[in-house]
Order: sequence, then structure tokens, then C-alpha cells
Amino acid sequence: MDVVRMLDELKREREAIEEAIVTLERLAKGQVKRRGRPPAWMNELGKKQAPERPAPAAMAQRGRGRKPVEASA
Repeated sequence: MDVVRMLDELKREREAIEEAIVTLERLAKGQVKRRGRPPAWMNELGKKQAPERPAPAAMAQRGRGRKPVEASA
């Protein structure tokens, strides 16, 4: 294998590793609850990975609900 070609491949791998490190560092910082609006890159990431939520009517109701109405006669 040509030495120049090996160097080019190693440089590309290094760039990919550096990008992965930066991404992981951003994710690690994002795990701490912070005040305020999240940064734009995090919003974009959330939109890509967020699963679709069911419609509100399809969601189960929480709590005990309402008391039954007693009929007075």
C-alpha cells in the first residue's frame, strides 16, 4: 500500500473520530438540567430522533377520574 494513501485514510479517520468526540461531549453537557431554552443544535437533534407521539385522545387518562354522579329521586 502506498504511504501517501495510508496517510490520507488515517487523516480521514482522525477527522471522523474528532467529530464523534465533539458530538459525545455535546450530548454529555446536555444531560444536565439547565435553565432556559436549549441550543439550536439540540433542538434539531431532538426533532430527528423524537418518535411520534400518539394523539391526546388516544392517551390513557391518569388519576382516579371523576366521581360517579348519584341520582337523587
